[in-house]
Amino acid sequence: MPQKLLIVESPKKAKTIQKFLTKDWIVRASYGHIRQLAQDGEDKLGFDLKGDRVYCRYKPVSPRAAKNIKQLKQLAQSASLVVLATDQDREGEGISYHLKEALGLRKFERITYNEVTEAAIKKAIASPRQLDENLVGAALARACLDKLVGYKVSPILWSLNIGAKSTGRVQAPTLHIVCQRERQIQKFKPEPYWTVWVDYQEGFRAYFLGTESNKVNEGSDSNERDDTEARDGQKVETCRVSTEARARELVNIARSQPHQVIKVETFLTYKKPPAPFTTSSLQQAAGARIKYSPEKTMQIAQHLFESGLITYHRTDSTNLSEDFVKAARKYLQEKDPANLPSTAPKFRSKKNAQEAHEAIRPTDLTKPSTVLKQELDQDNFALYELIWRRAMASQCNPAQIDKTRITSKSGDVFWLARGQVLKFAGYSRYWKDFGGDSELPKVKEGANLTLKQADSERKMTQPPPRYSEAKLVQVMERQGIGRPSTYSSTVKTLKERAYVKIVKGKLTATELGLSVDQFQSATFPKLIDSQFTAEMEKQLDEIAQGRQDWQKYLTGWNRDYFANAVNSAKSKAGVEAKSVQKPNYATGTREKSRQKCPKCGKQMDKIPSKSKKLSRPYFLKCTPCDVVMFYNKEQKTWDKPSQKREQTIPKITEYICPVCNSFLAEKTYQKNGQTKKMLVCSTQQHKDKDVVYFQSQEKWWSPVFGEL
Repeated sequence: MPQKLLIVESPKKAKTIQKFLTKDWIVRASYGHIRQLAQDGEDKLGFDLKGDRVYCRYKPVSPRAAKNIKQLKQLAQSASLVVLATDQDREGEGISYHLKEALGLRKFERITYNEVTEAAIKKAIASPRQLDENLVGAALARACLDKLVGYKVSPILWSLNIGAKSTGRVQAPTLHIVCQRERQIQKFKPEPYWTVWVDYQEGFRAYFLGTESNKVNEGSDSNERDDTEARDGQKVETCRVSTEARARELVNIARSQPHQVIKVETFLTYKKPPAPFTTSSLQQAAGARIKYSPEKTMQIAQHLFESGLITYHRTDSTNLSEDFVKAARKYLQEKDPANLPSTAPKFRSKKNAQEAHEAIRPTDLTKPSTVLKQELDQDNFALYELIWRRAMASQCNPAQIDKTRITSKSGDVFWLARGQVLKFAGYSRYWKDFGGDSELPKVKEGANLTLKQADSERKMTQPPPRYSEAKLVQVMERQGIGRPSTYSSTVKTLKERAYVKIVKGKLTATELGLSVDQFQSATFPKLIDSQFTAEMEKQLDEIAQGRQDWQKYLTGWNRDYFANAVNSAKSKAGVEAKSVQKPNYATGTREKSRQKCPKCGKQMDKIPSKSKKLSRPYFLKCTPCDVVMFYNKEQKTWDKPSQKREQTIPKITEYICPVCNSFLAEKTYQKNGQTKKMLVCSTQQHKDKDVVYFQSQEKWWSPVFGEL
């Protein structure tokens, strides 16, 4: 009897689902994407834009994918039923489309599910649907749009000749955000200011608030959440003093004048529970609380999803299923009845949320942590626990916080003290996102206070902080750059391209990144504009909702804006390249060694190298004399290579590797009886990257990276 074939994306998911189905089912994996746009045609785009139509050509993403397509095709031909069970977002719908095309499927069923559990899988199989052509269109449009921008703009970027590898539609505005902040920090000039306070023997400290004629606003307590911070800090300083003389004057008034309580305010505040995780808020909270990068967070979330422990992890929805809400309320009724609200909390998703599926939550609230700790490693368990706590907190009562403000006065100067005490923990039993108690003593209005100390402290204004990876994801989401599935990959790409680096947990724009952003700002000003990119995302949403034809949008966008922008950028690229500040390594700045050149007597340069043949992570070179020296660890000396070895030692050039920013080395090779030259990375560590430049008409050219 012919078997039924169900195709998912990952082998781990296939293994999990196979256990849920009867023996007449066979579950196989596509291993993610199986096809990509071909590398042919104009600029190797793999598609042509003619009129209002887009003509795409595809190829397997790898030899492994080609082999997998062949095997799946054979299984599909003999199967009584083929079911495509890829993920339920646009990307998953696109994979199902490519499976249909590559396998030549005429009849098939499409199913989706939000969690890899037996009940969810069987329910999905019982209610199949057709392929969603609108979601497919959005997926195809995104792929073409991203390749069009990347393949058209990157070659213009290469004209800088500084090792910049690529750019992209989402990458460019994201890099611009980091570079803008870096330039703000570079231009920032710190200025002094003073804080002035009084300590009372009654047991509290108050800060300068203002004077009778110039009392500052006492501020309000914001209820807005920030998942990029583990805790909301409580504000202590209320009014800055700009000069030391004024600070001394205020201290003298405080010391010479009697103090009296002017006003005491006590009020109960209700802090609402947080919404369950979306992709963005999960990445932000994981970064703040357990120090995971967005990339690591998504890798672990993928594993938890495929293991059937959490729901689908690429989502911008804060909705929860009725079944989960019932299960959470039952759990609270049994374990924490005081925290059970009369009705389940509701949450608003952000504007333009696709809401195709649920928020991220555990599939089984009652699974013991002792069992999970045995099943999961430490990193996986930490993220699972974070998801569990957030989902549970979302279904709890608000936290109740007693807040107090005491305003005192000496002469015509006002002082303010703030305090808070947690009255009812509420959701914070599971998810604490506010500061601890700072209780103020009970005082009455009109009461006199005894001054213990009055003083001031000189401080300096601080530049705006650099973004953490979590904070950058938050900014990307708020500005509409990219979608949940692209946040982590975009940040990862910027790091891999060496456009940004992590310094003390913060993203710092490198000199290369600043040069790339400066060039892109001059040649493609709209491309680095987050509003422009956000508008493109809105159009992709319109396509996904069936309100716009993806081919007409793409051809119109190219005709009305992009083609002209590319031509304009090409015409001024040379001029702009001259004005761009080049990174230090591109101008030949290198660390000097104490070893002197045996030929000219000048200090030699240290050339970094990852070659395992060297006993140190660098060798020495005198560029003017072309002398190279290597460290001899037996003799503990720097020696010139032997003549035989010297012939095989590649010549280090001034050119930069586009992958790791090391220097390229010149080597020779034989072709058709002729000796030719090529450039390779001096580290020789790029096993998965083909970093090779060939000499062509007095220029260096790479089939992967273009002209050097």
